[in-house]
Amino acid sequence: MGPVQIRSAERALTAGTWAITFGAVLYSVLTVTPLMAGHTPKGWEWTAPILPLVVDAAVVIVVRMDAVLAHLNSDGGRWPVVLRWMTGLMTVLLNVGLSALDRDPVGVAVHSVAPLLLIVTAETSLAYRRAIGAALAAREAAERAERELREQRAEARHREERADRMERFEAAERAERERREHEARLAREQREHDASTARDQREETARREAAAREEQARREAAERAERERREREVSERERREREARTEAERREREAAEQARAELLAAGPAAERLPEARAREVAAAAAAAGLSQRMAAEVTGWSAGWIAARYKDHHARPTLHSVPATTTSEEQAS
Repeated sequence: MGPVQIRSAERALTAGTWAITFGAVLYSVLTVTPLMAGHTPKGWEWTAPILPLVVDAAVVIVVRMDAVLAHLNSDGGRWPVVLRWMTGLMTVLLNVGLSALDRDPVGVAVHSVAPLLLIVTAETSLAYRRAIGAALAAREAAERAERELREQRAEARHREERADRMERFEAAERAERERREHEARLAREQREHDASTARDQREETARREAAAREEQARREAAERAERERREREVSERERREREARTEAERREREAAEQARAELLAAGPAAERLPEARAREVAAAAAAAGLSQRMAAEVTGWSAGWIAARYKDHHARPTLHSVPATTTSEEQAS
């Protein structure tokens, strides 16, 4: 019998057990309620169904828990047995109680059928489930032993195949290791060659850079020397120019002082000097810082003409002589 047939038989057993249980419970409630109503205080007759319901609930609990323990292949001990027989006897007594009080043996026999059937069904279903559980456990043990044997054989084959694979793998790994070592040796030699070439290139580049730096340093030194030479030449030229300007200014001052001294020593002119001479005297007087009045006295020319010469002299300070020509207005003056 396969697992499907076993599960079908268990479902049939469970369905039949519960059908008998519910039928017996319903019959018990209908049978016991009149008995309880007759022995209940007046006014409390509505509580008559409570006792059969409580007893039948205990019967349902016993049947259900026995089924669970049977599925688990376990035993609840003596108390489930006590509860099962106690509930069964109570159900029997309650169901035959009314007929026994009426001294009706047929009623006692009839009303004892359902509770007795319930008790025997509960015990029988428990025995069936335990037997099924034991048979399934034995089958599972046999299947487990057969499965373990197959697993052992498979493990042995697997070990043999693994040993063969390991041997092939080790051979392939040795070949691969030798190939990698050969490639690594070639790569190392190539790296050493590349490193040597790169080192030679770096050294050559360093030499070229050093030569370029030296050449750059020489050019910079030459440029710096040339720049310093030019700066010295410019400085020397500027110095000479300053000395020349200083000398020229000194000579001009000396000439102006000499002209001033000569003009002061000449005194007032008896008559007007020639225009060219008068211009030179006026320019010298302006350069010497003499007043226009004194210049007019020394030259014999008018104050307006002297003022015009002073103005020309101050407008062109670098000129110490003017053209020896005059306008008609100046001659008139």
